[in-house]
Amino acid sequence: MVVLLVIVLVLVAGVVAVYWWQRPMLLTGTGYAAHNACAVTEVGGRDDPAADLPPNPLVPYLRYATDGDETTGSLFGVLAAQHAWYAEGFGCTLDGDRPDLGTATPVTSEGNPFTDAPTPAADPALDAAVAHAFGDDLPPAVAEALGTRAVVIAKGGELVAERYADGFDATTPQLGWSMSKSATELMTGMLVKQGVVSLADDDLRPEWTDGRADITVEQLLRMTSGLEWDETYDLGTPITQMLYGERDMGAYVAGLPLESTPGTVQEYSSGSTTLLCSILAERTGLGADLPRQKLLAPLGLSSGIFEPDAAGTPVCSSYLWATPRDWTALGQFALQNGEWNGEQLLPEDWMEQTLTIPDVKVTDDPGYGMAWRVNVLPDGSPRWPNLPADTFYASGHDGQKVIVVPSEDLVVTRLGFTPEADDEPSEVQLVADAIAALG
Repeated sequence: MVVLLVIVLVLVAGVVAVYWWQRPMLLTGTGYAAHNACAVTEVGGRDDPAADLPPNPLVPYLRYATDGDETTGSLFGVLAAQHAWYAEGFGCTLDGDRPDLGTATPVTSEGNPFTDAPTPAADPALDAAVAHAFGDDLPPAVAEALGTRAVVIAKGGELVAERYADGFDATTPQLGWSMSKSATELMTGMLVKQGVVSLADDDLRPEWTDGRADITVEQLLRMTSGLEWDETYDLGTPITQMLYGERDMGAYVAGLPLESTPGTVQEYSSGSTTLLCSILAERTGLGADLPRQKLLAPLGLSSGIFEPDAAGTPVCSSYLWATPRDWTALGQFALQNGEWNGEQLLPEDWMEQTLTIPDVKVTDDPGYGMAWRVNVLPDGSPRWPNLPADTFYASGHDGQKVIVVPSEDLVVTRLGFTPEADDEPSEVQLVADAIAALG
């Protein structure tokens, strides 16, 4: 009996030890579950958060529960619990206790030409292009894997086509993931225009007394800061640790060491963009309200929600929610070189600088400018040969795209949930077909 008891105690101790050893990685999964469930329901206005969980070994064991403005994610309902708190205007934030984010500035749709625009008239050629993007011509299982949820097309500043999947419509906010970086880049340009910041600013953090003091705003936008990073979406990597394990994401990224001299190596990093927003939020004194005052309100993006971390830093790398029409408005703003309702909100040469590719020794993302990608790569070859050379675009995790074609005065937005299929060919074909249909 004593021997059996000892064996049981040893087994229990082993299980407990393994749990605490793996707990940091488990918190990534439960943090994702809590934030996703909170945001999909409270921000997206949907009742199916499980539909936005990508394949993961933890998924069958994840549980979430909602109590008022608090959503809890856990394993089996008891282990590695994480809490997401909903705040009006700010969306959902992970933290052990409800964070104090202040009051969200109201944002109206004033000045946004797309919000209340009528549904575009049917056009057989355009409708066929959009149908292909939804996979209507594919077997049901393949179309489901493609996962298109919205397509919006604007030509000459007017909506010419749109379609939504079942459960979505023109008023449903959708998460842009890394398209948030492109929105942040436009916001930074607006702050440059206002004289709040410049691309050459360095000495960005008081604790940076080493080589990190040389990092500039422009290098954070171009992903050439040299800060150590790993963008792999896996348990325990810097990107998942930042998003699901840190209450002050900017401080976490700022504390990482240099792995290369600033300005010499381009390494895609969500940390760089969120770090930039922590700097901008502090410099302006606006905290979590920064994007509402400096981006969403000026453009009339009334559906926009830029979710912050618990320290009040907007998670500018990843967490902008907006309707497909509002995402299209961001693309239109870029297409118009920062002119909006007769006012020049970006420096005149901002988009030219944005689409200039940095001269670096090494890059893991050829054709990445300042948070927007171009069609002509540094070696002169086209990324997408069947699209015009001046095409540029914003891109986000799981198949989000805003594709801008200046020579065609065209903006094409595609949103969806495509964690496993290759969505890009259908998006490129959609743009090519739209160009052909619109003559």
